[in-house]
Amino acid sequence: MVLVLIGSVYEQSSRNRAAEDFPPPGRLVDIGGRQIHLNCEGQGTPLVVLEAGADTSGSALWQPVQEQVARFTRVCSYDRAGIMWSDPAKGQRNGLAIAEDFHKVMRAANEKPPYLMVGASMGGPYVMTFTKHYGKEVAGMVLVDASHPEQTARLARATGEPESDPIPIVFRALAAVAWSGLPRLVLPDAEVPELPPQTAKAITAYQPTSLKAAFAEAAAFEDSLREAGTFRTLGSLPLAVLSRGKPWSAFSETERTASGLTREQFDHAEAAWASMQAEQAGWSSNSTHQVLADSSHVMQLERPDAIIAAIKDVVGKIKSSRR
Repeated sequence: MVLVLIGSVYEQSSRNRAAEDFPPPGRLVDIGGRQIHLNCEGQGTPLVVLEAGADTSGSALWQPVQEQVARFTRVCSYDRAGIMWSDPAKGQRNGLAIAEDFHKVMRAANEKPPYLMVGASMGGPYVMTFTKHYGKEVAGMVLVDASHPEQTARLARATGEPESDPIPIVFRALAAVAWSGLPRLVLPDAEVPELPPQTAKAITAYQPTSLKAAFAEAAAFEDSLREAGTFRTLGSLPLAVLSRGKPWSAFSETERTASGLTREQFDHAEAAWASMQAEQAGWSSNSTHQVLADSSHVMQLERPDAIIAAIKDVVGKIKSSRR
């Protein structure tokens, strides 16, 4: 009982210190009893929206991209409910709930469409779902090694591995006892050399409180993919698809071991991924597709320049079509 008491006091103290040491870089927008962190910079249209993948880092990973995009148009990143500086939300955290939240945030913040939606990893299905329901507000899209609606089954077939629970039981347990301070003690610090040290420290400080929301999204993973999969036709909307292409030989021995795949399984999985990426490029008649042989999945950190160039290209197409 004493240890539990000490742990809970330690966790609350750490949360207070995190709020003091790492204030949100943007503003907190009220969407009806809870606040969402929205960080906008720059001027101009279309407004570029940066949608993060499924992890606890939220908008922070977009920093290298956002700083440069703000030089030629307005750009916003945000943290989904319960991630980093945003308040948690009740109910299922699937793609539709996330799209509705984002729509409320932009209206409450008085940020005006048209939007150029940029989705990385699971952020891809999220921006597709938003476009399905709020298509009149979307003028273009960039998919950054984005998840595909059928990826779970197709990757399982490619590797011969069974479909697995996206949340290992140990992490479910850690999320459940975040109040006790245990996750803060056992989880490793975020080591992100591509980001400023202060940003990496902020990710570490908020990681324990972001776990529950990240796992809630993971629990709705297949539901979110199914919803996104009902909408795959963008017409002539300007679309840029960026895909990873880093070969097995470019990964370190430690990274290869951590993947849990053999060389043959890796090659089969990457071939299936490449096929799905090419399909996504076919969702618009006005698309480009670039495979980056020097990047793996987290392209925001490995090749932010490629994302920035793709955004600039789609911004140019949107402006040209208006003229």
